[in-house]
Amino acid sequence: MHAVVKLQDSTLFELPEVVVKPPALEQADQAVPTTHYDDAVHEVAYQSWTKDNLWVLSEHEEIEYYTTRWDALCPYIEVTSAMIAMAPKPFVVYAVPPKSQFGVPIKDRYGLVHATSPEFWADEYRIRKFKELDKQFRNFTVIQKVVDGKKITAQYLYEIGGTHFENYWIAKAEVEGFVDYVRNLQVLIIQVFAANGDVVLSDVSIILRKENQLYGSFCQWNRDYKNRSPGIYACLLATRWAQQNHLQFYNLGPVDEYGYKGLFVTDYEPIFALVVSDPNHPIVVDPTSPINVDFEKEQINQIYRDPQKVSETLSALF
Repeated sequence: MHAVVKLQDSTLFELPEVVVKPPALEQADQAVPTTHYDDAVHEVAYQSWTKDNLWVLSEHEEIEYYTTRWDALCPYIEVTSAMIAMAPKPFVVYAVPPKSQFGVPIKDRYGLVHATSPEFWADEYRIRKFKELDKQFRNFTVIQKVVDGKKITAQYLYEIGGTHFENYWIAKAEVEGFVDYVRNLQVLIIQVFAANGDVVLSDVSIILRKENQLYGSFCQWNRDYKNRSPGIYACLLATRWAQQNHLQFYNLGPVDEYGYKGLFVTDYEPIFALVVSDPNHPIVVDPTSPINVDFEKEQINQIYRDPQKVSETLSALF
C-alpha cells in the first residue's frame, strides 16, 4: 500500500522583491498613519503582510490590477485602512468577513453544507448519490490527517497541489498567503490512494473553529480517475469529517459557477468584497472584466458596508 506522504520542513519559495509606493488614503473616521511602511510587518486576524508581499498582480486581457495574497486559497480576508492605503491600485479584496465594516455583497456567494443537520443526511437523493460514490471508491484507501498550520510549507503544498495551482493560475504569492493564513490554525488533509499507489485526490481544508466551519481551500484530483468523480467524493469526505468533528458547516467556497456543488449546498452566504480604482481605469471600463462580472457599478469604490459611512475623498488616490 502506498505510504502516507509526510510533511517536510523546507524554506518557502522566494518571491521577487517589488517596491510599490501607493498613494495615501484618508479615512473620515480613522486616519491612516503617515509613517513610512518600510518593511514593517502588519497583522490582523489570521493574516500578516508587509508592503512588498501584500498584493498579487493579476491580469485580465493584459489589463493589470491587484488582489491580496490570500485571495485564491483563503476565506474571510480582514481589511484595514492601512492595508487599503498601502496597496497599489486598482485593488480588489474578495471574501471580506460578513461582520466587517468593509466591503459590499457581490454577485457570487458561498455555498455551505450544514454537516450536522440530520435533514441533510436523510435526503433520499443524497443517500443514493453518496452510496454510489462509496461504491466507486470501496477498494481505495482514504487517509485523513489534521496538521498544525505552522508545519505547512509552500514546498509541501506544491507537492500535493502543484498541478491544481498551475491549472487555475494560482500564483506563488497566493500559496505563500495560504501558509501565512494557517500558521495559527489547523489544516485537514484528505488523500485517496488507488491499489496501485496512484494518488487519486489530495484535498486541503482549513479548520475554522471560531467560525464553526471547515473551509475547502483546494482539491487536486487525478484525471485518470475522472469517471469516478473524485472531486465530488472529496466533498463528501470533508463533509463527513466536519459532521464527525462537530463543525456545523463545510464551506464549499464560491458556488454559482460550479453546478456539481448543488448536491451538497444547504445554505448560502453572501460574499463581500471591495474594489478601489480610478473609475476610468480600463479594468472598470471593460464590461467583461472581473470587476464588472462581480460588482455593480455603484459598488465600485464603496469601501464601507454601510453606504452612509462613505465620506472619504477617493480622488486623492489617483
